[in-house]
Amino acid sequence: MPDLKTIDAVQQMLSDEGYVCDRSLGTVVFLALRLGRPLFLEGEAGVGKTEIAKALSTGLGRRLIRLQCYEGLDASSAVYEWNFPAQMVAIRTAEATGNASRSALQTELFSDEYLIERPLLQAMRPDENGAPVLLIDELDRTDEPFEAFLLEALSDFQVTIPELGTIKAPEPPIVILTSNRTREVHDALKRRCLYHWVDYPDFDREMEILQARAPEAAQALSREVVAFVQQLRTEDLFKKPGVAETIDWAKCLLALDAINLSPEVIADTLGAILKYQDDIQKLQGSEAKRILDQVKASLEPA
Repeated sequence: MPDLKTIDAVQQMLSDEGYVCDRSLGTVVFLALRLGRPLFLEGEAGVGKTEIAKALSTGLGRRLIRLQCYEGLDASSAVYEWNFPAQMVAIRTAEATGNASRSALQTELFSDEYLIERPLLQAMRPDENGAPVLLIDELDRTDEPFEAFLLEALSDFQVTIPELGTIKAPEPPIVILTSNRTREVHDALKRRCLYHWVDYPDFDREMEILQARAPEAAQALSREVVAFVQQLRTEDLFKKPGVAETIDWAKCLLALDAINLSPEVIADTLGAILKYQDDIQKLQGSEAKRILDQVKASLEPA
């Protein structure tokens, strides 16, 4: 593990992995690592919440384990399940040969050989490279019963499998939870974590991010792209573009050998930055030109 004794060292490590963060985010990541506390990140989709877990995993040399949340996710799906087809084959084989006693068969069936480990159980297992990074992504998609279970699991860093008993992590994983805030997450869970709101970056910060993630883009094109996306975020859109869309759009423009923005290029590539047809229709024709004119005027030297 790198020597991360300062906030600057954490920011530098993340920067080395292509993740540009400000001082406030670097501070809360430093504290989460130093204190061994889960880190809860909220913010709009596409602002880099998931990417920070990936950057931490690579920078620290730790395994990344991702639990993608969804409506209806329950404890068993997040922790483990038994390999029922393999268990049925073992039962039929034992019945055919008549070699296994009932108690021996039961012990065999509910052993590690037939256990399918899901993310939470995987995160509790020892790892020669150190505790893994556990990403619990889009927690707001789940419901309150799963939150209550997660609260207990993150309190003691252990899970219980009725057939095997309680499994406790020898070293607590580095936990990153994210939420797009489609609903409020319960305060009890937030209190277990350090909290940070990941906002859209300002112009200079987004330029740094784009240069890190798409270094082949010319400075002039990058400035136009960032300024256009920043202006889009002030418009009345159903879904404002995130940093991920800024990067995707720049890469699309590079693939088209575009050297600057024009109404025609924007019209051809709107699907890279806007993901809803209503938003795309608003930007058709003169509206895109109006925004582009504003952008070019703002970028002209005073």
